[in-house]
Amino acid sequence: MWSDLDGMKADANSRKIVDLFAQDETRFGAFSLASDGLVFDYSKTSIDAAAKAALVTLAQKAGVAEKRAAMFAGDKINETEGRAVLHTALRNLDGAPVVVDGEDVLPEVKATRARMAEFAQKVRDGSYPGDGRRITDVVNIGIGGSDLGPLMAVLALAPYHDGPKCHFISNVDGADATDTLAELDPATTLVIVASKTFTTQETLMNARTVLNWAGGDAALGRFVAISSAVENCAEFGIPAERVFGFEDWVGGRYSVWGPIGFSLMLAIGPAAFESFLEGGQAMDRHFQEAGFAENMPVLLALVGIWNQQVCGHGTRAVLPYEQRLARLPAYLQQLEMESNGKGVAMDGSPLTRVAGPVVWGEPGTNGQHAFYQLIHQGQQVVPCEFIVGAEGHEPALGDHHRALVANCLAQSEALLKGRTEDEARAQLVTKGVSGDRLDQLAKHRVFSGNRPSTTLVYPRLTPYVLGQLVALYEHRVFVEGVIYGLNSYDQWGVELGKELANGLVPAVAGKGAPEGASASTVALLDHILSLRA
Repeated sequence: MWSDLDGMKADANSRKIVDLFAQDETRFGAFSLASDGLVFDYSKTSIDAAAKAALVTLAQKAGVAEKRAAMFAGDKINETEGRAVLHTALRNLDGAPVVVDGEDVLPEVKATRARMAEFAQKVRDGSYPGDGRRITDVVNIGIGGSDLGPLMAVLALAPYHDGPKCHFISNVDGADATDTLAELDPATTLVIVASKTFTTQETLMNARTVLNWAGGDAALGRFVAISSAVENCAEFGIPAERVFGFEDWVGGRYSVWGPIGFSLMLAIGPAAFESFLEGGQAMDRHFQEAGFAENMPVLLALVGIWNQQVCGHGTRAVLPYEQRLARLPAYLQQLEMESNGKGVAMDGSPLTRVAGPVVWGEPGTNGQHAFYQLIHQGQQVVPCEFIVGAEGHEPALGDHHRALVANCLAQSEALLKGRTEDEARAQLVTKGVSGDRLDQLAKHRVFSGNRPSTTLVYPRLTPYVLGQLVALYEHRVFVEGVIYGLNSYDQWGVELGKELANGLVPAVAGKGAPEGASASTVALLDHILSLRA
């Protein structure tokens, strides 16, 4: 299946991307895609027509179309856990029935969303909790997908906030709870405890701490649970009418579309939240209907596979030129690395290729003054994914946004073209540098160029556009997982550390190291305990 691409490695690593532009004046048109207001440009990569054809064939032979149909139909494609994969159902506002185990799941999805909207409206208009005090702040307690998704989305859509201010606690480090709660009034704070099973250790520890801060059991009337474990919630003290659940066919890192996104709904309102869902649903339709050569999630995935498998680049930088998308790279770290950071194929055999590149990034222009040195002149090539809006939300500061866009385009241009030593020397000469100093400095000002990047442009960051972006990356992960032959929807890799942590908690309290602990761990425990003495 990979033979055609493997045969292209030598050519791909020897050619210059700028030469592809010189050979074809229409390259941008052939290697970019516009859909529903989004433009995805992958012309600044080493992919040519033959490579694109081979990549599309790879997706076809891997069975992406068949697996895609199975996912949307509610088949249990998460085979290791025996579950369907239907986060798409959470944003299926007007589609056909989705049947799981003989039952259409959409009526329950819509009923839960209606309950959320009704409750959110009561919070937003001041009728809840009904004690004469209006909710001014919301604290969302969760971790992983129960934190990264809603936190990213709430920050992204700040211009649309007209409800209570949202705060997030995730880390079991007591500093997170302490700093978050420091300026809040328990009497006007709504607390959301987000845990599907209501057994997540960090989340429950934080929930109990916040409950004590709020005044103990008397404050439970201002607590809401996002969980499918109604009995566990009731044991904690949160009744069923304030529990919003979701099924096991929604993975945590794919769950912002439903009850896990309740903090977002409180911040921007049910109507704007529905617009967010509409954007996701629009991307779902594009993903299902467009041919692979014109399919944005498929092409985004294939570019990533080309960069990693053919060009040998094991990392990927996500660079949103939008301050409000500051947490998007962290969100995508979990989405991509927890989903596809696997070494075992669906059938249990070892993967024959390294899947799951290291994903990281920061918003522009901040990143330019941090790690772009390595991106431009480092010895390892880092494919970059630029994301930028044509317009901002601050018309009075239009010069700021124009500078932001100019920087985004300039960085991708610099990665493409670079600067030769002759160009560096000529530039230094114009500044009056000569002789040995010229010889010394010129080499330090060389940029190799020929470093791949893609650029994703959207009109303006609205709830609808954010929905498009999140769904786009979700489907990209799906396509890559199918091609690699792995299960993108389990996460067994997070379990071992949790198990060992449970055994180490008593040891950290001074009750002795657990049996079988390594000499290193025992020594570290002894040292930590000695520092407390």
